[in-house]
Amino acid sequence: MIRVLLVDDQELVRAGFRIILQSEAGIEVVGEASDGAQAVELAKRLRPDVICMDVQMPGTDGIEATRQLAADPEVTAGILILTTFHRDDYLFDALQAGASGFLLKTARAEQLVEAVQVVARGDALLSPDVTRSVIQQFSRPAAPAAPVGLTERESEVLALVSRGLSNAEIAAELFLGEATVKTHVSKVLVKLGVRDRLQAVVYAYDNGLIAPPRANSS
Repeated sequence: MIRVLLVDDQELVRAGFRIILQSEAGIEVVGEASDGAQAVELAKRLRPDVICMDVQMPGTDGIEATRQLAADPEVTAGILILTTFHRDDYLFDALQAGASGFLLKTARAEQLVEAVQVVARGDALLSPDVTRSVIQQFSRPAAPAAPVGLTERESEVLALVSRGLSNAEIAAELFLGEATVKTHVSKVLVKLGVRDRLQAVVYAYDNGLIAPPRANSS
């Protein structure tokens, strides 16, 4: 059973998410919070597997709450950011603070369920279109690449991860076995000193290992 904590300052939004998630076998909403401070308190007490976190809330916002939760060794929940992207200037900061993934509030119900399941498994949620937009809008100009000792193949894998490709898709792209790709991804995470694929993408763009995608000219 995946235990979920919902965090949003709008009661109707929480109610909608609760109905969607609890209609899925294997998911249980164990608590709700209306701000970041309450989320931190409930996360320590309820021990959820996944925290669905809004960003813009009164008092302690989602970014600060994510930072506190990610830094607490007693909290093992993955944090899924749920936000209205086009008006949210804080999403990249939330990823740097330790979020495991993010999803637009305009996503379909099945996408929310899948996102919770992905984060509960300990994986990062990488939506290719949103990932590109986030990094394009918020990444700083590329700094000189830090020497992290990636092999040529590992660099290729990292570049494909940054495009939001799954292990199976990377395997097809590089004509490798999926198990081999999984090994390469694991080695990349270790060498970059990050815990998941999403943090690897943030690190790569932030340190100039990958050039930020160019905005469309149209």
